[in-house]
Amino acid sequence: MSIYTGRGDDGETDLRDMSRVSKTSSRIEAYGTVDELNALLGTVRPTGYDDVDDQLRTIQNHLHVVQADFATPDPDDDDPTINAEHVETIETWINDYDEELEPLTSFILPTGAEHGSQLHHARAVCRRAERRAVALAEEEPINEQATQYLNRLSDGLFTLARVVNQRDGATEEQPQY
Repeated sequence: MSIYTGRGDDGETDLRDMSRVSKTSSRIEAYGTVDELNALLGTVRPTGYDDVDDQLRTIQNHLHVVQADFATPDPDDDDPTINAEHVETIETWINDYDEELEPLTSFILPTGAEHGSQLHHARAVCRRAERRAVALAEEEPINEQATQYLNRLSDGLFTLARVVNQRDGATEEQPQY
């Protein structure tokens, strides 16, 4: 199978149902940004922490489902979709890691050790993916659980960044106003 087809040369691409849309459509922007986030998370692993790496692997698989979800305008019952269980998984991880961290008393700068900084970057891309999903939802119906997942995931990535930075001995820096 050839990696190239030439079908996108005219500025359109196929969705999962084989309908064609512009590469600049809100749907493509949404799942394209999720793809960017997924690729960015691939640059973070391995962090050196098995628990974090296992969760990042799971998140990458979840993000693949989010992409399929956004690429399917009219899903069937057997199409991959994000559901409340995916959101709850992220919430559980956040709650578990919060026990390891000191409570936040102010904003912190998105910096730290290498993997912590990369996770802060991923959080910012996740927020952009969420904004793209909200824009898509304003135009046409989508699975609301996928948008909730991205919202919760950004919090989860922030928490993972803090945990990795703490484990690596990086001090959290507060912004100066």
